Amino acid sequence: MPFPLFLAFKYLKPKRSVTSVITCVSVLGVLLGVAAVIIVRAVMTGFGDLWERKILDFKPHISIVPYGSNHVIRGEDELVKKLESISGITAVTPQIDTRCLLEKEGRVSAPVILGVDSERFSRAYRLGPPRSGTYDLDGDSIVLGVDLARQLGAWTGDKVTVYSPKTLVNRDEIVLPVKWTVAGIFSSGQRDYDSGFAVASLPNVRDLMGLDRGGVFAIHVKCAEPAVPAVFDRVCDEVRAITDNRLITWREADRELFNALAVEKNMTALLLMLITVVALFCVMNTLLVLTVQKTPEIGLLKALRFPKRRIMAVFMVHGLVQCTTGVVLGLLAAWGVLSNLQAIVDKLAHFGVEVFPKSVYGLDSIPYRLVASDVVWVVVIVYVFGLLASFVPALLAACKNPVDALGK
Repeated sequence: MPFPLFLAFKYLKPKRSVTSVITCVSVLGVLLGVAAVIIVRAVMTGFGDLWERKILDFKPHISIVPYGSNHVIRGEDELVKKLESISGITAVTPQIDTRCLLEKEGRVSAPVILGVDSERFSRAYRLGPPRSGTYDLDGDSIVLGVDLARQLGAWTGDKVTVYSPKTLVNRDEIVLPVKWTVAGIFSSGQRDYDSGFAVASLPNVRDLMGLDRGGVFAIHVKCAEPAVPAVFDRVCDEVRAITDNRLITWREADRELFNALAVEKNMTALLLMLITVVALFCVMNTLLVLTVQKTPEIGLLKALRFPKRRIMAVFMVHGLVQCTTGVVLGLLAAWGVLSNLQAIVDKLAHFGVEVFPKSVYGLDSIPYRLVASDVVWVVVIVYVFGLLASFVPALLAACKNPVDALGK
């Protein structure tokens, strides 16, 4: 075993001294810093993945909307046939999206109602099986989000009164409200969708909006590979080639959400890295105390003409061993917490500590995904700062005067 390594491990042996306590505190600080950063990065990455999946399952990947003052797309059937012939497109849905008022026994809500063709609904919206009832939109039927149904106090088989927004737009014309039967309840797992959307048949919503001559407000397109930029961009180019209407992609529609999530993820990780930096200052303090305690031994080594680099290596190895121990234990702690994350959250909720309320985050479970690159950069940063923290005490030890050191 090389002499610097042998001496560093000798100094690391547990002793009943202040140095041993400070060493344990330093390792604990590195452990907590590494574990905290990795856990937060994994959870924030999981948030991004889950929101992206929820958005891609519920919202269209490409929305074709009319330009300017022309609020209606005419000749939608012919355009739909052209779009369906494009390779990479899995579903095309002519649709009317509008906000309306729903009322049941004095309870009022204002969701966005989606008017879609009954046969295209299941292909356009990947909602899974209904929470209750069916997704049958035939007749005077309406499908509600689970949170919207809870707000209205409605369930399958109940009737809700639907008020047309045309009543507010045209003051000289009153559109009488209609009563539709709740055919089913859906649950997307995201509060914004479960509380803010209802679905009805396209002819019914068209009548509600007074579109006697047909037409739709938008044509929504689902793609096979929306998250693959090369494939998705090619499909967008082909769609633009066959329509002169405006295209809005899912990236553009929810750009603010993903940008905010990325900034929050980076800023949170940066702030938590301060824990690790503080812990590495503890490593430096440990080595400074050690150099004072071992001053006579350092003087002896200098008198025996040990080169400075070998004396520095002793303290550098000492510091890196502390960092390595903290990193390994931190990785194990992060893995243990992430493996039991939902159980920990549920247990805290059982004691009244609600750390992940759906009303705030809009999701029904806490997501996470551990990315190898996140682990690598955390470990690299710890070792870089660990080397810097070890270098100063090691340099001070190597530069001691042997005569002064032996005299202490």
